[in-house]
Amino acid sequence: MAALVLHRATVLSSALSARFVVRCCTYPLLFGERYASSGSSTPAAVPLADDRKPSASQRTKELPLKEDDSRRDSWLSKLLVRRIETGKESHASMLTDKETVFELQMHQVKPEFMETYLKEFRTFIDMISNWNTGASLVGSWTVEIGELDEAVHLWKFEHGYPALNQHKLLLRTNQEFINFKSHRNQMLRSRKNQILLPFSFWPEIKPRDGTNIYEMRSYVLKPGTMIEWGNNWARGIKFRQANDEPVAGYFSQIGELYAVHHIWAYQSLQSRKEVREAAWRRPGWDDCVAHTVPLIRHMTSRVLIPTKFSPLQ
Repeated sequence: MAALVLHRATVLSSALSARFVVRCCTYPLLFGERYASSGSSTPAAVPLADDRKPSASQRTKELPLKEDDSRRDSWLSKLLVRRIETGKESHASMLTDKETVFELQMHQVKPEFMETYLKEFRTFIDMISNWNTGASLVGSWTVEIGELDEAVHLWKFEHGYPALNQHKLLLRTNQEFINFKSHRNQMLRSRKNQILLPFSFWPEIKPRDGTNIYEMRSYVLKPGTMIEWGNNWARGIKFRQANDEPVAGYFSQIGELYAVHHIWAYQSLQSRKEVREAAWRRPGWDDCVAHTVPLIRHMTSRVLIPTKFSPLQ
């Protein structure tokens, strides 16, 4: 009798393990499509391409099921990650609908030079404007909470990569800028940048008046998950618009890859607390968080204060 029980337990364990392997095969979700698994709600504008045939590397053979196996599989599948279909377009073309590119600059400034650095950066903005390189400053901040003595600048290139190329070429060859950069770099501990594209479902960035603080929440995602991130946030962003707090959302194309930056505006830290708590009382926001947190490898939050010359105030 004991041997029979042990045999049945072994068979059940093998069947469940095989089913787990099959059901855990996941692929990026095409932005705007509905989930392949039943019971998931997504916009119906773009139907799921059920007729797409997976490549040989995507096919996984299933073991034949007995009648009682299907019952076990029905509850087990509810615990597993959604199975989603691949696409044949680049991630960028599915996540953005604009040619505009952005450059995010992060400068770690030596503490004793911060005031001098900001004055000279204001001069640099005038230089860029006079040279007509196609770059325009969108926002400029210093970090209030997070990596202190850091300046963050966001530049926009409305005409895309050609404008970015023109801008970079000029900075490499213009002696006035080379001299400026040599002096500026003496005030820095380090610096880095990223080239970003805007998510199509975030609002257009626009100047803001008044007194605001900004939060930039930066995420590094697991490779292959950017489409799923976009698909969930396309629904989730609507739960965060009641107080006009969304400013901009970007994903990286050059620099650190699979990086995402969400920028939010609040009147104060207390306002930030109240707005974020209110989001949890709206049905659906918890689903966005539950589906996106497993995609994250690392995340950082910075509270930013606009500089005097920032278009975003």
